[in-house]
Amino acid sequence: MSFFKKIFSSEKKETLDKGLEKSKTSFFTKLNKAVAGKSKVDDDVLDNLEEILVSSDVGVDTTLKIIDRIEDRVAKDKYLGTSELNQILREEIAGLLSEVDSGNATEFTIPEGKKPYVIMVVGVNGVGKTTTIGKLASQFKKQGLKVVLGAADTFRAAAIEQLQVWADRVEVPMVHQSFGSDPASVAFDTLKSAVSQNADVVIIDTAGRLHNKVNLMNELTKIKRVMQKVVADAPHDVLLVLDGSTGQNAFEQAKQFTVATEVTSLAVTKLDGTAKGGVVIGISDQFQIPVKYIGVGEGIDDLQVFNKFEFVDSFFK
Repeated sequence: MSFFKKIFSSEKKETLDKGLEKSKTSFFTKLNKAVAGKSKVDDDVLDNLEEILVSSDVGVDTTLKIIDRIEDRVAKDKYLGTSELNQILREEIAGLLSEVDSGNATEFTIPEGKKPYVIMVVGVNGVGKTTTIGKLASQFKKQGLKVVLGAADTFRAAAIEQLQVWADRVEVPMVHQSFGSDPASVAFDTLKSAVSQNADVVIIDTAGRLHNKVNLMNELTKIKRVMQKVVADAPHDVLLVLDGSTGQNAFEQAKQFTVATEVTSLAVTKLDGTAKGGVVIGISDQFQIPVKYIGVGEGIDDLQVFNKFEFVDSFFK
């Protein structure tokens, strides 16, 4: 099939391969046990494959779609050997994800005609939100864009300090107020500062508390409303950061946050430290919200744009 073309540079591809190593090893260890002694893809192999995909956090609904596609392939080709299963999986999962109109990016870009382009970042504490913001700022800066950060997570003093560390490291300005300040006020000041500096991109950090969705919803709505006094159509992107190592919990958080606010894109982090990388396949298929970025390592350049074909190729090759 023509899904797999060389899209990423060899260096980026190597980072992606390495970042998915644990997920890949876990998956193929289970798969090799399932097909041991089998020469062709039969009902037993498909039953085992279904179980492996679900246990790899691909999700039940997406797994059933994949199994259906492979059953159709088996029926059409009459005889499929287990040695071909790996290639069939790559092709059928890529085919499934090709029906989703996202995950096609190859570089960090922002749409033209929006200046400053405002990204509001949401997500519970501990998912890698601040780190994602810092790495995103670094990538945009490398593209020659002028970036301003806003520390609107004012409920944790540590959040402001952590973002300042990243701002200093990436050498971009950050707007903040004191611990406990009104988050909307910080967002307002950030946008005013960005406009005066003729900045290209603004990234606003927000507090991550889900135990009271009503408060969260009210707070995020207020931040948006106040930002729009400065930039009429802000925010242009509401980026939800999810911890890939939590597997199915990432699905749950995505559902919860989409109730609390209008999420327009996703970043899935910490994929290098987990065997649950299959969650990205499920999230890409199940949510009508595009996965834009994935975190595949600790390094500043280990945040990558999500390209579904490169991801599937690395996972199943």
